[in-house]
Amino acid sequence: AAESLGDNANRAYLRGLQFAQEYPELERRAEAIFAYARDNVRYASDRSQFGYVEFAQNADEMLAIVDEDGVAYGDCEDYAVLLGVMYLGAGMRSAVVLAPDHAAAMVYSPGYDRANRELSLNGETGWVWAEATGGNNPFGWMPEQYMGVELLAHELVDEGLASSGPPDRPVATVSRRTSGGFVLPVSPFFLVVVLLWLLSSAGRRRGRSR
Repeated sequence: AAESLGDNANRAYLRGLQFAQEYPELERRAEAIFAYARDNVRYASDRSQFGYVEFAQNADEMLAIVDEDGVAYGDCEDYAVLLGVMYLGAGMRSAVVLAPDHAAAMVYSPGYDRANRELSLNGETGWVWAEATGGNNPFGWMPEQYMGVELLAHELVDEGLASSGPPDRPVATVSRRTSGGFVLPVSPFFLVVVLLWLLSSAGRRRGRSR
């Protein structure tokens, strides 16, 4: 995601700005951005596309392909990064969540009542799961297999805002809408893991371009 923010912000961030202008109401904006990613990106594994188990595309690469070909292909991490950056560009807080063998995005949309689970990040409620890997997935639908497992979550930071900084509270909670809940610890090394993942992916891209 860092490759599509700050000095690198381009297509995805600006596309988010366009959605903000077109959809002044936040819930409609969140749904429209989700639908755009879901309908213009088709799921494909990294191995089938690039020959690697993991290969990171940044959000701007994805949208360049969408703009040229009408559709792009990516795996769950690519969807998560694309959504996260577009939501930031649209003026909405977003996060990337890592589950076992999976990734998704979350967007801060307090009061949204069409999600199948209430989510909280760092003790703050109002977060909505964005799972765009399925062509029929609605915004706010969280797969049941990720409701009782350990998740790692990190809120993305709009690097264009000098006063912004990463959250420093170390716990994310996903609570059931009906009753009870479970706490999901956020690893203090999560950001380091993400950065290493991005660096290794950038190295693979450089190697393939030689």
